[in-house]
Amino acid sequence: MGAKKVNVISLSLRFIIGFIWLSFWSLISICLMIVCLPFRNLRIRLGNFTGKIIGPFITRITGTKIKYSNYNKISETKPAIYVMNHASALDVFVAMALCPYGGCGVGKKEIIKIPFFGIMYWLSGHLMIDRSSREKAISSMDNLSSFVKKNNLSIWIWPEGTRSLDGKLLPFKKGFVHLALATGLPIVPVILHDAHKRWPAKTMDFYPGNVQVDILDPIKTKTWSKENIDAHIEEVKGLMTDALV
Repeated sequence: MGAKKVNVISLSLRFIIGFIWLSFWSLISICLMIVCLPFRNLRIRLGNFTGKIIGPFITRITGTKIKYSNYNKISETKPAIYVMNHASALDVFVAMALCPYGGCGVGKKEIIKIPFFGIMYWLSGHLMIDRSSREKAISSMDNLSSFVKKNNLSIWIWPEGTRSLDGKLLPFKKGFVHLALATGLPIVPVILHDAHKRWPAKTMDFYPGNVQVDILDPIKTKTWSKENIDAHIEEVKGLMTDALV
């Protein structure tokens, strides 16, 4: 991994502190969101606010130091569709810290199983996709596109759909292109370097160190077409692959 693994005692303590922090703020957020239940737009922004409290704390407690390049591009390009590579549990917490206000996440339905956080995510108005059913996934994407356009929101998505074990990009799913075609929003690639070395996927181990986050230039999608979906996917994936080198 290139870094020393956190010992068992320190690891346990970090998990306990992290769980308490996440649970505390999630419970507060859940209470506020229940009050604001009729107002999905407001709940999304409350979720963004909570994310900016939870995300940076969890990354720090793992021993990870985040270094950004072109940080201002997040605020300068919104609304947009932000696509991030996916190789670690850290990805979610970095995204929570980075996601602009008015940013709507797209995650797998399994996220609701995470204690406290899962309920908060659901109540915050973000989208959970049932990948076991193509029809349900398409319907969810269509509903999200309409809601995003109506409320001038951004979207945050992991186009690989699952975590890479070695940090290399996996095949991209087509959902982010369909969202771009439906909304006309630009694509902004967000690259995490070495996150899989700091908190490897499917493990509970931490390897303290640095993670570089690069925000690339926006990709205009106004001229994209359904006939060239595969080419659009390869364009975005190619830029992200080059940035990961």
